[in-house]
Amino acid sequence: MSVSIAGRADWLTDKHLQRLLAALAEGGEEARVAGGAVRNTLMGQSVADVDIATTCLPEETIRRARAEGFKPVPTGIEHGTITVVAGGKPHEVTTLRADVETDGRRAKVSFGRDWKLDAERRDFTINALYADADGTVVDLVGGIADIEARRLRFIGDPEARIREDYLRILRFFRFFAWYGEGRPDAEGLKACARLKEGLARLSAERVWSELKKLLSAPDPSRALLWMRQASVLTTVLPESEKWGIDAIHGLTKAEKDLGWVADPLLRLEAIVPPDAARMQTLAERLRFSTDEAHRLRQWALSTAVEPKTTEGELAKRLYRGDRQGFVDRLRLSLAAARMRAVEDNDALLEAGGFSRLLAFALKWEKPVFPLKGADLAALGATPGPKLGEILRNLEAEWIDAGFAPDRGTLLERAAQALET
Repeated sequence: MSVSIAGRADWLTDKHLQRLLAALAEGGEEARVAGGAVRNTLMGQSVADVDIATTCLPEETIRRARAEGFKPVPTGIEHGTITVVAGGKPHEVTTLRADVETDGRRAKVSFGRDWKLDAERRDFTINALYADADGTVVDLVGGIADIEARRLRFIGDPEARIREDYLRILRFFRFFAWYGEGRPDAEGLKACARLKEGLARLSAERVWSELKKLLSAPDPSRALLWMRQASVLTTVLPESEKWGIDAIHGLTKAEKDLGWVADPLLRLEAIVPPDAARMQTLAERLRFSTDEAHRLRQWALSTAVEPKTTEGELAKRLYRGDRQGFVDRLRLSLAAARMRAVEDNDALLEAGGFSRLLAFALKWEKPVFPLKGADLAALGATPGPKLGEILRNLEAEWIDAGFAPDRGTLLERAAQALET
């Protein structure tokens, strides 16, 4: 039975894409949209990127793209990939290929004209679908049936696919989180468990990139559960071993109910301990960005907030600490309390307290201390340790007084301090 995505793929009507497909199909060559765009359209999900597979060799792809007035960029020419910018949109155009040699991280490829061989060297059946320019879907590995069943399967032998690139272990759970239902494919799950030690051969950047994509899924809790069952989670994230992943479900429910944006870093914080030293080690091991590492560390350093805390007391803690760290703490506490509130009235009251404090923290703006060293120098203070000590003491008094003392009052206190 023929399946078409025409009529439900707005991206397919793009005139620049159609011109590119036509140019790559001239003179007996062929070109089809490949992978995620076809999969997501069949699943009724949004499409971010439109990639193309073609029988044209890379140099010919470049020539034809230029002839059409498009901009070709040889982003991965050794693997047959040319990024063609057409109408302002980038399209990865890759020559049909087969893997000749793999080492679990990289592959040497040979170019060809066989669509079935090209499909079979891909990872999962749902990612190995093609679409002609008119929207007709070409399925050579049973991907359509798996999409209809929301089933994620490796193409061919799972172990063979994983040995070609061990990142496919993490991709198995990531794609299951985004597209799968029920239980993961049993053979795929067993292969991931058996070959998990191969993950050590991957770069930290690739591992964290996949984990972030998994943690960005609408609800990654089932995938994380199966990752833990297969001992894959503790292989790449040993910090989660004794902390657990139970908080994820409550967090994703809170996100949905309260309109929070899915936040992979907050979800990570939900499954690891708030230990600053361990979080620094984690960030270094997985090569976090500077901003990611800072946020994770500040969350760990931010002390827990009780639900009965007053706004005034929280303001003092926010001033002395890191607001994002406290916001993360409050979100996680609120999500946990909401889950407990199903059977515990006390937890319902706690949730109300955390909700109040979170709203306050989100709108809170850090006040500016009214005095500077120059103000004390103008009063006759000599630059040095004593000036700094007086300034710090005055700031502490100002904080403890709820930021109420104004500049005049603080100058009077400074003058008194200088007299002693």
